[in-house]
Amino acid sequence: MRFLIDADLPRSGTSLLRRHGHDAVDVRDVGLAAATDSEIARRARDERRCLVTGDFGFADVRNYVPESYAGIMVFALPAGATARLILRLIEDVMQQPEILARLAGRLAIVEPGRLRLRPS
Repeated sequence: MRFLIDADLPRSGTSLLRRHGHDAVDVRDVGLAAATDSEIARRARDERRCLVTGDFGFADVRNYVPESYAGIMVFALPAGATARLILRLIEDVMQQPEILARLAGRLAIVEPGRLRLRPS
């Protein structure tokens, strides 16, 4: 799979995804560090990358229609979430190939102990 990691997640998420055999790019490494949400979404859509973010604005299906993307994965993180927790959540998703296979055209909300896929 191809992923675009948003700037609100640890950079090490990119290398974690790569270790799982995926093509992963961090927005900070492709000139999008200060980009707007719509610019980031456009890049993900145009490059057919699943957007991985902690920005709940991307969960608004009126603005970011899941069917237009190779997937949108939003992490609903508790206040004070550490990089270690975020990486563990990414790792948990990577351990579920049946979820990865269904991501295209869907919104995934990932939180500790729970993953919701919309539309189901």
